[in-house]
Amino acid sequence: MSLTIENLAVDLGQFQLRDVNLTLETGDFFALLGPTGAGKSVLLEALVGLVPQSSGAIYINEREISRLPPEERGIGIVYQDYALFPHLTVRENIRYGLKFKSRKKSGRKAEGNRPDAAAELIPLLGLGHLLQRYPVTLSGGEQQRVALARALVVKPDILLLDEPLSALDPNFRQELRSYLKKLHAVSGATFLMVTHDFAEALSLARHAAIMAAGRIEQHGTIEDIFRRPTTAVVADFVGMKNLFKVEFSAAAARCEAVEFKIARRPEPGSGFIAIRPEDLILSKNPLISSLQNSFKGRVKAVRSHGFFYEIDLIVKTLIFTAVITNHAFFDLNPAVNNDLYLSFKATAVHIF
Repeated sequence: MSLTIENLAVDLGQFQLRDVNLTLETGDFFALLGPTGAGKSVLLEALVGLVPQSSGAIYINEREISRLPPEERGIGIVYQDYALFPHLTVRENIRYGLKFKSRKKSGRKAEGNRPDAAAELIPLLGLGHLLQRYPVTLSGGEQQRVALARALVVKPDILLLDEPLSALDPNFRQELRSYLKKLHAVSGATFLMVTHDFAEALSLARHAAIMAAGRIEQHGTIEDIFRRPTTAVVADFVGMKNLFKVEFSAAAARCEAVEFKIARRPEPGSGFIAIRPEDLILSKNPLISSLQNSFKGRVKAVRSHGFFYEIDLIVKTLIFTAVITNHAFFDLNPAVNNDLYLSFKATAVHIF
């Protein structure tokens, strides 16, 4: 089922959602990203009917559901804290929603009430050996799998996932990502997942939107958002750490005393450029190549992140951040106050 949100607004006093417009195609896996406090969870709760909207409309296919109670919307939700019933077994938790599943007007049982509805999900999620246990005895990953089964057993048209992996350690996160991919493929439902982890979105979602301060900043394919942000907020969120306000002229952009060669000619005037840190090449000597931008800089800081290093360099008055591999780090052996050359292609400079 497709999900359409038109001009949705929510007023919670000190916080508001404003003019939210999104469309999720049938069977899509969509990621909603943004910093803490952006309004992502509020939007999910408005979609499911737990938070009242002040204006706008929500449609599943062409059916407006804005004024329907939560149980009639055909939307399931999984929270990051699992929200399992502690006094019920795993089996009872999974089957809990079936008793509230609406019956078809003909009097026949709804599809979710079939005897094998839960049985389809239990082996898929590896829960068969846990059915008689209680939530308090389960690991975080096991509890999240139970929560997913409970949400999907009623066969919702849309499944909302509110940061489902954020409370798990890295090993469990990878395991749950695999389960989510399988569930999405098997269920045929449209998934909308809230996360603040862009790596998580890249591994799971086809399309995404970035939200900030109660508004949608940008939406589109994951690739578009990652490589072609349209605002400074989005560029910063997706890790374009080299973000500068510039003046455009001809095929160049100038920020203070630094002039950048760029790949296309924008209209003259003010704007922004952004360069991904992994697109910067560091060297001890000037590079003779097709790299149109090359500057001499001084190392300001060196940060180890285990499998890679971040290097900050000062070029005149600007600070650049580059990401290099461990191998490149040991070749360069950079230290604070050392001089290095910084180079990158004109096509690596994103302008907006």
